[in-house]
Amino acid sequence: MSGISGHQRQIKILQPSLSTSTSRLLNGQRHRVPLDEKPFPSFLRTFQELSTNYWIPDEVDMKDDAKEYHDLPAKERYAFDAIIGLLATLDSPQTRLIYNISDYVTEHAAHVNASMIAQQEAIHNESYSYVLSSITGLADQKRVFELARTHPTIVARNAPIMAAYDEFLSEKTPDTLVKALLQSSILEGINFYSGFAFFYNLVRQNRMTGTGKIISFINRDELAHTKFITELVRAILGEQRHLNTDALADYAREAFRHAVDLETQWSSEVLTDIDGIDVQEMLTYVKYRANKMAGMLGIEPLYDEATDNGMPWIRAYADNFTEIKTDFFEQRNASYKKTNGQNDFDSL
Repeated sequence: MSGISGHQRQIKILQPSLSTSTSRLLNGQRHRVPLDEKPFPSFLRTFQELSTNYWIPDEVDMKDDAKEYHDLPAKERYAFDAIIGLLATLDSPQTRLIYNISDYVTEHAAHVNASMIAQQEAIHNESYSYVLSSITGLADQKRVFELARTHPTIVARNAPIMAAYDEFLSEKTPDTLVKALLQSSILEGINFYSGFAFFYNLVRQNRMTGTGKIISFINRDELAHTKFITELVRAILGEQRHLNTDALADYAREAFRHAVDLETQWSSEVLTDIDGIDVQEMLTYVKYRANKMAGMLGIEPLYDEATDNGMPWIRAYADNFTEIKTDFFEQRNASYKKTNGQNDFDSL
């Protein structure tokens, strides 16, 4: 059941702490401003988080994964291939989209954060290639990426996101930007999570832990990305009040529900009969993720039956990176961060 009536109809706006000619997110002046004149303090916190999340996939030892991959049962190996390829098909266009968003927004902190996110998405995409090149040969790598590129369920699953991205890239307007950002929040906040869960399920069985470590780094990055993306949507709507309509909120709700339907189809197809995964729990977890993303926009829960995480084991991996399980990620704790002291935001 969905819970709509009696709740806020529109997306909750995020207002700047001050308003100047340099604080405009869109169509403003493009130059740096003093640190104490930041209109959105949360953007500075995002910058600090992004800057301490630096990592590269080559630092992860994949020797054990190279042995274990070939011992996976056929169903698990197919799921591994399909999901790693799927994640790559999502992160590749994400890099281009976020780069273009960084060029389109005019507020300095938003521009810098988007630029950093685009760079991290490029690392994520490279990470999937690194995983595959570490465990199998070139012909198999090409096969995996071709599988994800042409699989009908994956193509259908990605279609609404790609359509919104293409519309923004073809015609950059505040309206197309907001819709692309909403679809981006679906990609990073909902669509990745069934894939993450598959790899974490292998890790909790002490298998493919190198891949799991890389996924945990990506997962941690995506948490910061979705927080910024939803805040950017709310900030743009605070500035462009004419866009913050009931129709836009309904667009967001319908997009989330459609994403859940598509994810349900994909998860049921690829995760059925995988040892350790209860598909019904997974489908409830996908709804829970949709509720989380809606909540970050100030929208009421869409699924009353999924207001809590119904897949308890994943909490240790996907939901809490201050208490992440370190026994599987011993070589470098998966809360891996570079220390940075107090970053000077305007030194960028």
